[in-house]
Amino acid sequence: MLTPRFGAFNLHPGPLPRYAGPGAVSWAIYRSEKTHGVTVHKMEPEIDAGPIVYQSVFPITEQDTAFSLSFKFMREGLHLVIKLLEALSADPGNIPLSSQDLSKREYFGPGTPENGCLSWSWPAERIVNFVRARDYFPFSSPWGHPQSWLGEQKVAVAKAERTGLPCNITQGTVGQRDGSGVLVAAVDEWVSVSKIKIGEGYINAEEVLKPGDCLSETRTSSAKPWNASQKSARSSVAAYFRSPSPL
Repeated sequence: MLTPRFGAFNLHPGPLPRYAGPGAVSWAIYRSEKTHGVTVHKMEPEIDAGPIVYQSVFPITEQDTAFSLSFKFMREGLHLVIKLLEALSADPGNIPLSSQDLSKREYFGPGTPENGCLSWSWPAERIVNFVRARDYFPFSSPWGHPQSWLGEQKVAVAKAERTGLPCNITQGTVGQRDGSGVLVAAVDEWVSVSKIKIGEGYINAEEVLKPGDCLSETRTSSAKPWNASQKSARSSVAAYFRSPSPL
């Protein structure tokens, strides 16, 4: 960093100092942030700690995934890079440099929360945020996808959304199909799961998840064809959805 004539600058995918580190985009979604940002800062030996040159903040929508939010970051960041180049061309001595308040700094590394495991005992908002935060589809996710278990089969949830439909059934229970996928019970409402990943392949959730199945945080011993207890569970789910105003 002693070689560059005017110093070295970095385009960071988050609003410094609150979101330092390479995991800023995914963590912002996971933490239910309503806005995110992009920062151009001068580089110093400590990662993402140098003076801020330019910064832009933009909204996070409920439909944003890690992929779409990364696209927003690149789009906004391009304008900041052009602004920096124009300022350097005009008068390098007038580049604005604002020291960061490092007391507000949080650093988000490449590690994933909850060791990547999804719990259906969480509220639906947290579940869906976790899925969105790890969704770089159609590209591979550096975080992978949230992991759950269907008996002895590991299932990764790749696409999910909230429904707003309350439920009072065992968490993780698979309900009926809806317009985009299948319903799975969270602690407070049904979550619509449309795409899962098993092994290296992406599959429509309805091809694997059937009413009465139960997703869990840990591996459980069950074998196909489905046993009597699962048949009973499916009967209970069917009765649940036949009852007056189950949702």
